[in-house]
Amino acid sequence: MQPPVYEIDPNAFWENPYPDLARMRAASPATYVPQLDAVLITRRDDIFEQEKKVEVFSSEQPGGLMTQLMGENMMRKDGAAHQAERRAIFPTVSPKTVKTHWLAQFRAAAEAILEELAPRGECDLVRDYAMPVSAEALKAITGLTQMDAAEMDRVSQGMIDGCANYAGDAAVEANCIACTAEIDRQITAMFPVADAAPDPSLLSVMRRAGLPEEQVRANIKLAISGGQNEPRDAIAGLAWALLTHPGQLAEVQAGRATWLQAFEEYARWISPIGMSPRRVARDHSLHGVAIAEGSKAFLMFGSGNRDERVFARPDDFDIHQDSSAAISFGAGPHFCAGAWASKALIGEVAMPLLFERLPGLRLAGDVPFGGWAFRGPLKMPVAWG
Repeated sequence: MQPPVYEIDPNAFWENPYPDLARMRAASPATYVPQLDAVLITRRDDIFEQEKKVEVFSSEQPGGLMTQLMGENMMRKDGAAHQAERRAIFPTVSPKTVKTHWLAQFRAAAEAILEELAPRGECDLVRDYAMPVSAEALKAITGLTQMDAAEMDRVSQGMIDGCANYAGDAAVEANCIACTAEIDRQITAMFPVADAAPDPSLLSVMRRAGLPEEQVRANIKLAISGGQNEPRDAIAGLAWALLTHPGQLAEVQAGRATWLQAFEEYARWISPIGMSPRRVARDHSLHGVAIAEGSKAFLMFGSGNRDERVFARPDDFDIHQDSSAAISFGAGPHFCAGAWASKALIGEVAMPLLFERLPGLRLAGDVPFGGWAFRGPLKMPVAWG
């Protein structure tokens, strides 16, 4: 049986993909969406199992948007090649390094940002808090410490827009190319600094591991493409979720639930990274649905995290429901290498400090969301005091 065809309105799908994804999950384990020219795998258990079958769902995508626009990073490799580069970067993102090295830097940066914000009494939480907190952490981890936080956010957004540009918008592609060129310029400037003063940053550890320059560049771009927007969107999005569910915020503040628990439930409910693409390397049958060699397949994490078969209240934000089956960081060999850093930044620093330093924090306007491959709040007006 061929995958059923499901038509989407791309604009409506970007604004709110969940109704379409629910219909796809109900109808078939795999659905062809012509507007994306891809087969979407939408059920949680299927994603969890199929992602591990790299001989079928290959990360190697020579013609893929990410490879063309950013270079062939470790996310676009399988097997030994992927593992070799993953081992090379592990000293930067290991749980031990996060705890002993990065956590104090995350805290110092967040405290400085809040010190400047507090007297203002109002801000856009996406632009003025979530963005710089995420960017300062990413600057430290990548080793591109000379970059301005707003510039880090700009080039990251330009790259992820380019990697999700399945409609082929020429302006989006041109901006992505300009952003990757700027990152290359910044990396070049920091090569001598990293070589002269080794540290746990990605740039430094990859240089010491002897990775070729093109791989150092590609993997730093990979870190920027996911390491800026995901924490930014999760920090602001989780703050919005808690402010719109004050009973659950009270539970966390009273110690009856943890900030990390709230973050993991939010990442299940509104997955900041909602999709990962794969190249179908050979003909495959998924529960009787034929997926042809050469097809593009999208593993829809954001859909799997709302699968009615797995989660008790999939469309509700509820910090007390069991979200342990969530696949927000992936499920196979490409499980997000930065997961520990992200959890520490958000659950141990950004969220508790935000509500501690801005008492009376409240929404002060509408909070629109957007995206399906990457999803988060576009702006978030808040006030406090």
